[in-house]
Amino acid sequence: MAKITAAASPFNGLFETGMRAVLLLHAHFPRSVDLNRLTAMDYLVVRTSVLNGPQDLHPPTPIMSPVTQVRRKSVQSAVALMMSRGLVEQIVDESGILFQAGDNSEFFVNALQTPYLQQLYERAQWLAAYFKEYSDDSFDELMRTLLKNWVSEFQDEAPGATQ
Repeated sequence: MAKITAAASPFNGLFETGMRAVLLLHAHFPRSVDLNRLTAMDYLVVRTSVLNGPQDLHPPTPIMSPVTQVRRKSVQSAVALMMSRGLVEQIVDESGILFQAGDNSEFFVNALQTPYLQQLYERAQWLAAYFKEYSDDSFDELMRTLLKNWVSEFQDEAPGATQ
């Protein structure tokens, strides 16, 4: 039996990460988002309960890690893959480099029929509504708060941590 590594994990693979990006961007359309926000939402779309949202799609892990710091390169590569298929578009304006659902995203999202992917898209829509009125500063502040909580949880779980 082959051992699945983090690089080969379906959850962390380019295609699955790219699918989450397309679903998130399609749910946000016509709004566009930067890579930092997309990376954070890549995590939050399967962990919506941290925002008091729908039940998480993936089972909880004993230690929450600041995955948004680690996943940025993976999300960037996945977005490039989806851009090559017309599912994501890059927009450059005065605020920087942003991403938006591409011309082919509507057909792609509508073609997804598995219960998991439908639930994933429902959560992407929930996140889009949740963050609709968030400015970049408000979003960044929320992520700093969540990161602080994750680091705190990690320290509480570390061997020899005091309580």
